[in-house]
Amino acid sequence: MSVDPERHAMKMAKKKASRDKIMATKTDEKGLIIVHTGKGKGKSSAAFGMIFRCIAHDMKCAVVQFIKGGMSTGERDMILDKFSDTCSFYTMGEGFTWETQDRTRDTEMAQAAWEKAKELIRDESNKMVLLDEINIALRYDYLDINEVVQFLAEEKPHMTHVVLTGRNAKEDLIEIADLVTEMELIKHPFRSGVKAQIGVEF
Repeated sequence: MSVDPERHAMKMAKKKASRDKIMATKTDEKGLIIVHTGKGKGKSSAAFGMIFRCIAHDMKCAVVQFIKGGMSTGERDMILDKFSDTCSFYTMGEGFTWETQDRTRDTEMAQAAWEKAKELIRDESNKMVLLDEINIALRYDYLDINEVVQFLAEEKPHMTHVVLTGRNAKEDLIEIADLVTEMELIKHPFRSGVKAQIGVEF
């Protein structure tokens, strides 16, 4: 299909003027509450992308992993090996709940992870704190959603970003969040018998 270059340029100029007008009204800055949820893959991957962006800008940040346990992942290994001076990393869970099969222990570990998370969020030198898979801990009621929401609403420093990942985000969390992305599952290799692979899943 042929497009007239002059007509296209005029259309884009009009679009730019409209966009510039909208952008001129966006002047506020604040620390965001960001939720990545949904059945699709990529929730933690997207969150770690933001953590690496903070590291690239030499912004102090932190990660608390609520579920994944001692499993080696590329993100954790790289941060601990090369960026531990910029990014604090805490793996507090002992694995997925169906592996531990011990609700009392899982609850204790989730509570300990939440205490560490609160400590890191209160530290205003941390510009971003990632709470990886906290939504799973909330889903199974290892943590009190009301306490988490109240803390984020009342105690999170104004300029600190907090990212919360995991399926089945609670409605109360979605309600107070500034940015919510739901990863939609359309197709996944696991359903075709392909296991999790290095460089893609971990």
